[in-house]
Formats: sequence, structure tokens, C-alpha cells
Amino acid sequence: MNRSPLWSATCACAVLALVSLIAGCGGGGGGGNGGGKIAFTSFRDGNEEIYVMNSDGSGQTRLTNNAAEDWWPAFSPDGSKIAFISDRDGNYEIYVMNSDGSGQANLTNNAAGDQFPAFSPDGSKIAFASNRDGNYEIYVMNSDGSGQTNLTNNASGDFQPAFSPDGSKIAFTSFRDGNDEIHVMNSDGTGQANLTNNAAWDYDPAFSPDGSKIAFASDRDGNHEIYVMNSDGTAPTRLTNNAAWDQFPSFSADGSKIAFASDRDGFNNAIYVMNSDGSAATNLTNNAAMDLYPSFGP
Repeated sequence: MNRSPLWSATCACAVLALVSLIAGCGGGGGGGNGGGKIAFTSFRDGNEEIYVMNSDGSGQTRLTNNAAEDWWPAFSPDGSKIAFISDRDGNYEIYVMNSDGSGQANLTNNAAGDQFPAFSPDGSKIAFASNRDGNYEIYVMNSDGSGQTNLTNNASGDFQPAFSPDGSKIAFTSFRDGNDEIHVMNSDGTGQANLTNNAAWDYDPAFSPDGSKIAFASDRDGNHEIYVMNSDGTAPTRLTNNAAWDQFPSFSADGSKIAFASDRDGFNNAIYVMNSDGSAATNLTNNAAMDLYPSFGP
């Protein structure tokens, strides 16, 4: 069975537990790297926890601390909240906490797997993926967990939603064409369209702050690299070029930087930042543990 690189590339992570579930198997200053904070997941304390750091890599601070797996952080637009995934209640759910780690609360609370949270630009909604209907689909809910609504409905896996900056669109990864592709739809679920449409694996979509570009990961050139394309799918351009796995791009609020994860300095992944044209890639975390899933704050 072919497996999506989203799962294969993170085989040492909590995501591995979900491979069999998915067909085929994203405040404060700092350092001149686009400003804001970067939230990320790290294994440095023996299990997956959510950390935050300044955008130059300084001030790395753990926000969650329990025996469960806490991963895939996503900042709210005002930087006051971080949504994330946790299995602390026995299965994967969407949680939210204050950006200092306080006030952790379960938003989804059901027997299904709920994953990949992404805030809407006004902070009122959270898009996420759930397998509560038998396979992974994109859902949206109010930021307090109410009003959970299914936006996609097909026999394949849809996951990794990302809102456009104006809130009118949601990009997402879908397996509906036999391999991972970047799709886009209106924020009410209408107008679903494939943007990448090739034999490669395309995944991890992230809109630029002005909405004109979508960064993503792809193996179309033989190994997994960060690409950027126009938001209509035209002009895909490779930004990284090495034999490592480069994944999980996240734009800084001013659009000048892209954070991503890479294992280019060894087996373990670290959080890197580069200019939005792909130049000057710099390792921010640089430790023996795996660091994944960066999310730039405002």
C-alpha cells in the first residue's frame, strides 16, 4: 500500500498511530526573523509537547507537560491562543490554550480522531480534520468548539486545512485522486478544486499573509522539498533543494520568512527558518530530539 509522505515522514511521531486510519498511508518580538513567536512540537522531554520560541530561536519554552502526545500547534490571529492536538483523553482531540500554556481545554470531545486545527483570520472559527464519519473530512467549528460542521464528504482522506487570509477559502490536503494533492474550496465547503494535480505527493498547504501564494511540501523532484505556488495553483516554484525531508511550511506575519521542519542536519528533525524566496535557511532548534510542526504567530 502506498502511504502519504505526511505519515511516512513523521513515522517516529504520534502521527504513525493514525497511518492505518487514513487512506494511503501545518505576540512578542524576536530576532529579525519575521517577528512574532514560533510554536512547535518537540520530543526533547521524552514525548511530544508544545513549545514556543522567539523567531530567532531564543527563549524556547515548554507550554504543555503531561504523558500524552501534544502536537500540531496553531496560533490564533491575535496570538492570544494556541490550538493543538492531544490524546490526553484517550483519543486525538482538538484542544486550545492561552499562549502561555494556561487554560488548556478540550474543544471536540468525541470518540473520533480530530486533528490539524487552523484558526480563521478573524479567530471566530477553527477548521480541522476528523474521521467521525468513517474517513477523514474537513470540518469547521466556532472557536469555543460549538457548531461543528462537515465541509467535505468523500471516501478518501481530507486533512490539513488552512484558511486564506481573507477567510473566503480553505486550502487542504486530499487523497481523493489517489495521492496527496493540494485542494482548495470556499469556506462553506463549495467549489472544491485540485490545485496541484500531478503524480507526486503534495501536502502541508500554508497561505502567504497577502493570500497570493500557497507554500507546500512535495516530492515531485525526487525528495521532499518546500515549494510555493500562486494561490490558483499556477507557477509552482521549489524553494529548498537537498536530500533531506523539508516539510510543514509556515509563513511569518509579514510574509518575509517561512519556518519549516527538516532533517538536513541529521536523522532528527529541527525547526528552520528561511527567507520566503528560499535563501538563508537557518536551524533554530538544533538539538538531539525531534522538533516538528512550526507555526508562526502574529
